[in-house]
Amino acid sequence: MSSVREATLDVLRQCGMHRIFANPGSTEVAFLADLPDDLEFVLALHEGSVVGMATGHAIATGRPAFVNLHTTAGLGNAVGALATARVNRAPLVVVVGQQDRRHLALEPFLAGRLDGLAGAYPVWVNQPVLPQDVPAAVRRAWHEAVQHRGPAIVVVPMDDWSALVDPALGLAAPMTVRRAGSAPGPAADELAGLLDDAANPVVVVGAGADDRATWHALVSLVERLGAPVWQEAFGARAGFPQDHPRFAGHLPAGRSRLRSVLTGHDVALVVGTGAFRQYPYEPGPLVPDGLTVAVVSDDPDELHHSRADLAVLADPAALCAAVADRITSRRAAGEVVAAARPEPVDPPAPGEPMRARHVFAALAERLPRDVVLVEETPSTRPELHRLLPAREPRGFVSAAMGGLGFGLPAAAGLRMGDPTRPVVAVLGDGSSLYGIQGLWSAARYGCGALFVVLSNGRYAVMDRLADRAGGKAPWPAFDDVSVHGLAQALGCPARRVSDHADLLAVLDEVVPTLPDRIEPLLLDVPVRIERGFEP
Repeated sequence: MSSVREATLDVLRQCGMHRIFANPGSTEVAFLADLPDDLEFVLALHEGSVVGMATGHAIATGRPAFVNLHTTAGLGNAVGALATARVNRAPLVVVVGQQDRRHLALEPFLAGRLDGLAGAYPVWVNQPVLPQDVPAAVRRAWHEAVQHRGPAIVVVPMDDWSALVDPALGLAAPMTVRRAGSAPGPAADELAGLLDDAANPVVVVGAGADDRATWHALVSLVERLGAPVWQEAFGARAGFPQDHPRFAGHLPAGRSRLRSVLTGHDVALVVGTGAFRQYPYEPGPLVPDGLTVAVVSDDPDELHHSRADLAVLADPAALCAAVADRITSRRAAGEVVAAARPEPVDPPAPGEPMRARHVFAALAERLPRDVVLVEETPSTRPELHRLLPAREPRGFVSAAMGGLGFGLPAAAGLRMGDPTRPVVAVLGDGSSLYGIQGLWSAARYGCGALFVVLSNGRYAVMDRLADRAGGKAPWPAFDDVSVHGLAQALGCPARRVSDHADLLAVLDEVVPTLPDRIEPLLLDVPVRIERGFEP
């Protein structure tokens, strides 16, 4: 274990910031006392001079200079100079002291109301939620200052410096950020070299890769590289054709299982998402030892909160195509299927209730390749992924934030926005009730989507989480709510499916009409949900 201070000083060294420009106060003593000999303290007698000197240093070197300011008074005194630094396009990393976090709620003496104090002049401002996030925030401030050519501010409560961090966890910020721009040559060369040198690379894709150009580039890259492809956990859209032989499945959302999947790989190329999205929190390292992670995205925020050695800000399609052209083909070893295809699902026995897998299997046999599948069924999402792979770009859409109520109205909007593609929404009954009024609009404006509602009259995920926590859920079932009745009251045609045979008959009748359908339809399908659940 090392302290937050020691880890932050290491970040300063790694970023080449060996001078600390400051006019110190009491909230900075824990950071500055006993400064190591390889770091130079530069004193100025007023904060305007502190920032002015740092600005000149940054202009002369072309690299960010490091500034340490004293809570409200120090930052307030420096605002004019920070404005000058911003207009002069001088990159600065500014750490501002704050009172002890343990009694900030009481507004002790020298507690600063620092948010917004410098106005719009900083290019980025952050107060880390936890002490162990401080080193990563300082590294991100360095990248933000470089990218936006101005001062980036990190507010650090004084007691954070003595807190401990586990170096095995790594920093939630990339070591190196490249900006490929319109000419991805140098970045593509670097990534191609990294992949060519890898003994066992792996590719991870996310929602930011969900377009035809990126799919085409990734397929070319993966087929030359001979690597398995995993979809990010809780991805809102599919970043790769999920019926491709190299598609391995969806990454697990827990650290231990993620490490298990990635163990044995030495390089992970992550495209169109951060590295790595997780839920719920688990202690321990995020990735196995020895894994080099490179992230490619056109979203700078996605890059900056990644646990990565290399991050490249670029158009994923253009960069992946350039990398594919540069890497050495490994196809001589022959094609290997990365993951077994799903086993056939037997229909329910006579008198046995339907399960979600029976519904998904029936849809899988009937839905056209270009269907847009909208998902909001948290308790059965893993089975849906397994049985209903996305086969075309924009073939899978879900809520990126995880809040309920997105799927039903989004399906109507997707059909309205592109009436050339059939749209099917698969929803839990609990999820559907958050956006049920969207059916009125779907009917009113002729959005011919099919809404398949899996009805079990309860919040199954919440029940399972309560079971796992060993507690009794206080919320009741709502199996007295009629989803198809609500749909009909809102002017949307709806049918209650009685059993598996009825489901197959309805789908055989309705699915062929989806491409040209104007009138929406809701199917209320009773299912029994299994108790086990792994996100």
